[in-house]
Amino acid sequence: MQDRLQNYIPQQAISKLHTLLEHDNLIIKVKNERKTKHGDYRPLPDGKHQITINANLNPYRFLITLIHEIAHFEAFKTYGHAIKPHGIEWKRTFQYLMLPFLNPDIFPNNLLPLLALHFKNPKASSDTDIKLALALKQYDAPNDKTYVFEVPMGLTFKLYNGKVFKMGRKRVKRFECVELSTGRIYLFNPNAEVELIK
Repeated sequence: MQDRLQNYIPQQAISKLHTLLEHDNLIIKVKNERKTKHGDYRPLPDGKHQITINANLNPYRFLITLIHEIAHFEAFKTYGHAIKPHGIEWKRTFQYLMLPFLNPDIFPNNLLPLLALHFKNPKASSDTDIKLALALKQYDAPNDKTYVFEVPMGLTFKLYNGKVFKMGRKRVKRFECVELSTGRIYLFNPNAEVELIK
């Protein structure tokens, strides 16, 4: 599997990553895109541990997601299963594991200051860090999606699941949008990708 991973991450990260993956009981699977998550970790009933990562991530997001999930595995090994999934034990583990990768040989210069800021207190998902998420998306393959913050007030858009929304006002950080079929109000992160209805 380690040989296959080199197709998904920055080449300069391979040797550093090699040492993190030297576990007989850690299985890593690359999956087709899942809309609701970039990756996940779970202990298996047979004592092994499994990490899955979406295949469609750009190399920088793939690496961050992989280290995120390895941090879950390491935190589980060190502290047991009674800890919070994204609690202080996981945060410290993630910071420690990520530090050797935060250099210009691996990440572009425009990402490094944003990553340094993010890793002062890493969140459950890098997508909630709006500036970092938008900077990472510059390295994604082009698509026909629009960011919510680009949708003009009053226009409609739809999500991957077919639900249709009307754009509303901006609150402090997120945008208020009305689901047309139910009238319910939802709050969207500015970097959510949606499809404009023309």
